[in-house]
Amino acid sequence: MSSESSQEIEARYRAAEAELLQRWPETRMEPSKDRIEAILDVLGRPQDAYPSIHITGTNGKTSTARMIDALLRELNLRTGRTTSPHLSEIRERICVDGEPIGRERFTEVYTELRPYAELVDSRQPFKLSFFEMTTAMAYAAFAEAPVDVAVIEVGLGGTWDATNVIEAPVAVITPISLDHTHLLGDNVRDIAEEKSGIIKAGAVAILAQQPLEAAEVLIRNAAEIGATVAREGIEFGVLERQLAVGGQQLTIKGLSQEYTDLFLPLHGAHQAGNAACAVAAVEAFLGAGRGGAVLEPEVVRAAFAKVTSPGRLEVVRRNPAVILDAAHNPGGAEATAQALSEEFTFEYLVGVFAAMKDKDVRGVLEAFEPVVNEIVVTRNSTLRSMPVEELAALAEDVFGEDRVTRVERLDDAIDRALELAESGVPDPSLGGAGVLVTGSVVTAGDAGRLLRG
Repeated sequence: MSSESSQEIEARYRAAEAELLQRWPETRMEPSKDRIEAILDVLGRPQDAYPSIHITGTNGKTSTARMIDALLRELNLRTGRTTSPHLSEIRERICVDGEPIGRERFTEVYTELRPYAELVDSRQPFKLSFFEMTTAMAYAAFAEAPVDVAVIEVGLGGTWDATNVIEAPVAVITPISLDHTHLLGDNVRDIAEEKSGIIKAGAVAILAQQPLEAAEVLIRNAAEIGATVAREGIEFGVLERQLAVGGQQLTIKGLSQEYTDLFLPLHGAHQAGNAACAVAAVEAFLGAGRGGAVLEPEVVRAAFAKVTSPGRLEVVRRNPAVILDAAHNPGGAEATAQALSEEFTFEYLVGVFAAMKDKDVRGVLEAFEPVVNEIVVTRNSTLRSMPVEELAALAEDVFGEDRVTRVERLDDAIDRALELAESGVPDPSLGGAGVLVTGSVVTAGDAGRLLRG
């Protein structure tokens, strides 16, 4: 047991975090895996110590990863899971058995890897990036745990992503749309080309419903390397979906059987699709169609009933309701807007919006305009956050000047939105007023820290 005080553990954790954040940011991508391969080689290739399920796509990756993780743990398998970006704390990126590793353990892993990182830094034209370093830490932590299986979410793209140094027997491609166009291409065909890079020879590719041009690329590339393809809506999918208190009730067609009476405590048709992908991925991992183990319906029911996905249509307060959502591209915003229309009965909904300046901010605002009565534009905690004046100008073009309020600080913006929401209904005590905090994962994370304490 550590003899350090909690203050000393916290100080060392914050120091490690600060050093990591000084590295090349994850919003930049240099098309090379030389650095991540180099550090993993000197560590003895920890990522080869366990099988993995690899996940990419534009939207739904983290929720799908959390569902896959829950299913595997319900099978009594020890899991590792790495997702990004984090909502509140950096250690959320490295989870074992469904929980972020502790501050002390995070610092230990970082301290163990730091000399190897410095060695690689001295031999490469560019130093290891923040994302490469945290990926290496995750792979090492999973090997040391040890885990039975790892659930790995791609950071950006696929082919050149730092996570793509594994030979995963199952690859999951969630819905593809436009995002990170300055890095991945300005059309879904090019983006699909990049994301298809996680599909390995002999693997099973689980494909969510895709735009036709994306599906063509994914299926062609899988066929060229001898991978098996399973498509949502054909080999697997959602057969029935009904709204329920606190979520939805589902019937899912899997690769090997149907799963009925599934309660999923998440909102939106997109989450039902993510659930279907998760079931198919775990079935494939167990060897569906190849004489492998069977995924029992009671396992799926028990796992899904426990699933959470923070920052994804997450209700953190009631009367007036406050919902956090990490939608940061038009595709994600459209899915959120549809879920708000279908599953919530707001008489007056006010948005609190802060977005990254390198995103398609207008497209996101346009997706939310039909379901939001007023919008409060603000900033989140990162330097990449679009300035309030610039964001307000875009919002006024989309919503009209009389529906837009400018507030510099996020905490003040939430307070102002609550006031506007309550003033928009005849009697706030009877409900009907709501606030949606959205525009970025960082925005949702910042708001979560403010509202949860």
